[in-house]
Amino acid sequence: MNLKQLEHLLAVAEAGSFSRAAERLHLTQSALSRSIRILEEDLGARLLDRMGKRTELTPLGLSVAGRARRILFESAELRRSAELLTQGDRGAISIGLGSGPGAMLMTPLLAHVARRYPQLRLEVMRGSLEAHLALLRQRRLDALVVDTRGIVPAADLRIEPVSQMRAGFICRPGHPLARAARPPRFAEIAAYPLASTFLAADTERILIEHFGVEADPQNSVRLRCDEIGSLLEAVRVSDAVFLGIVGAAQAGIEAGELTELPADPPLRSHALFALVTLTGRTEAPAMALLREFVAERLRD
Repeated sequence: MNLKQLEHLLAVAEAGSFSRAAERLHLTQSALSRSIRILEEDLGARLLDRMGKRTELTPLGLSVAGRARRILFESAELRRSAELLTQGDRGAISIGLGSGPGAMLMTPLLAHVARRYPQLRLEVMRGSLEAHLALLRQRRLDALVVDTRGIVPAADLRIEPVSQMRAGFICRPGHPLARAARPPRFAEIAAYPLASTFLAADTERILIEHFGVEADPQNSVRLRCDEIGSLLEAVRVSDAVFLGIVGAAQAGIEAGELTELPADPPLRSHALFALVTLTGRTEAPAMALLREFVAERLRD
């Protein structure tokens, strides 16, 4: 029995057929079949059943596959640990950023690494939470910095809370609502194009509890994308109103190009940001640099 045979077994189990697994592994089907047959002979029992065009694990195969995943994980981590011990800050790290952290962290993080750690190889990716979690589990990302309210807790995820950042409404200083004598109600705000990212179900529930069913983002939000910078630029040059993390607009507020718009009643909602990694995975030394930077920057 060897690691390659275990990899081949898992590939067939996941693909559901020898032909598809052989194609993914860049092997001939006969070579793959021979590898599985040797593993079965070594264990003295069948591990796979051919059910018509589909191949499925036998009861023993299910048990072996479960252990094989743990063995292959530990083997990969052993190699990774040995590599990381020799890298220091010259290694590599891949980070996935949610929309809020992306707006506040991406450019400053790239500049910080370029200035302070020029030997470090940094990759920063933007995308949906679902895509990021899949890449994390495939070990193509080392960590995520995201709003945890969209994450379903799982045994393989380590979630480290980083900060709470309040949400609010942002508009340009010359906006009609910014010049009003009193804070506007939600219906008055939503009369203008309301701009926001794709919100977690928990956030949508909070908005409805605060302002009523008319605040349901599925109906009230007219401009929606995952790039907060683009949303804020649209707000800066139009009468659109941004709904999201106030800290993401801080640079524009300090420059006098944006302003926070009070609401009646006030919006009391926060994003709960966290660093998400895989449980049991050996960390790159550069993760300490990331933790320090995120804790310093991701706050009101």
